[in-house]
Amino acid sequence: MEFNLKKIIKALLFSTSEAVSIKDIQKVVQRYHAQAASAQQEERPEGAPADVAPAPVAPVQEVIQDIIDQVPTLLTATQIREAVDALEGEMREANDACRILQGPEGFRLVISPAYADWVRLLRGEPRPQRLSPAALETLSIIAYRQPVTRSEMEAIRGVSVDSALTRLLELELVAVTGRADLPGRPIQYGTTDKFLDFTGLRSLGELPASDVLSPAQISEWIARATTPVSVGDAEVGLPLEDQSAAAVATEEPPPAPDQPAAE
Repeated sequence: MEFNLKKIIKALLFSTSEAVSIKDIQKVVQRYHAQAASAQQEERPEGAPADVAPAPVAPVQEVIQDIIDQVPTLLTATQIREAVDALEGEMREANDACRILQGPEGFRLVISPAYADWVRLLRGEPRPQRLSPAALETLSIIAYRQPVTRSEMEAIRGVSVDSALTRLLELELVAVTGRADLPGRPIQYGTTDKFLDFTGLRSLGELPASDVLSPAQISEWIARATTPVSVGDAEVGLPLEDQSAAAVATEEPPPAPDQPAAE
């Protein structure tokens, strides 16, 4: 049997529901060699010098020793990532029922969305609730603008974000990250690791660039929304031809011909 890193990683992911990090995989390899060295030491006769060749071994032991020799003593993070990427590609190409989810804590073996309903029916679980458009828009603002305050979100959306923000907090997709250095010390919000799992991202740096919701545009919108501007009659819907009439109506009317002008 040959050493196959991809199959070993798949077995490790299958064995646990927790995320398996690169360091976890490296530690497994280190333990493997430590146990192999310990087993060889136990098989060596007591008092025998370390440089003395061991006694002939059985064919089965030769196979085991051959496998041990194939396992590298050190696996780099690059080697592990390449193996995971290759394994994930093979699973997608084969339309496997499982997928590898890469999150901030490591790798997980999860059910493919195409087969999620079958697992849900087995467990008797209800259908997952989808986020509303308002919640998705609010979540996008927080993801790209974080840390962000409630007033900044509302300045961007133009409407209240109370219900959407409450829903995101309940789902633990966002959390309180601190307070802004502004009058009143408003609460700031940011995304969580659960958000990364929800979106399938390993870090916020993998967020796709957005021409619609870029940080620069958001800052510009906030600046415009929070800068007081003078509003004229045209902005509130008063026709231009009525402006002169409105102005005349506000002036003091001239005195009647039969009355003396007020001094």
